[in-house]
Amino acid sequence: MTHHREFDAGPPDEYVEAEIQRLLAEDPAVAEQGITVVRRERAIVLNGEVESPHRREEILRRVSERFPDVPITSDIGVIRTHAPTEIEQLP
Repeated sequence: MTHHREFDAGPPDEYVEAEIQRLLAEDPAVAEQGITVVRRERAIVLNGEVESPHRREEILRRVSERFPDVPITSDIGVIRTHAPTEIEQLP
């Protein structure tokens, strides 16, 4: 008799949430303390801010590679770490 777990049978559990949080904090390529992991219905939402769009993409890529069966949603913003070179015109 074989047992297998259906990943799409329900929402991600606390284990997945904790594993993703650990990956974000401990993976040397990520080492991102400012990202929080939130379970929301059938997906995991990553919240926080990083210093560049490239950094955000790298974090999403690493999490998706490690947890290919878990739907990941990004709510990660980008912090501007340097002054703009020109003044932004707001509408």
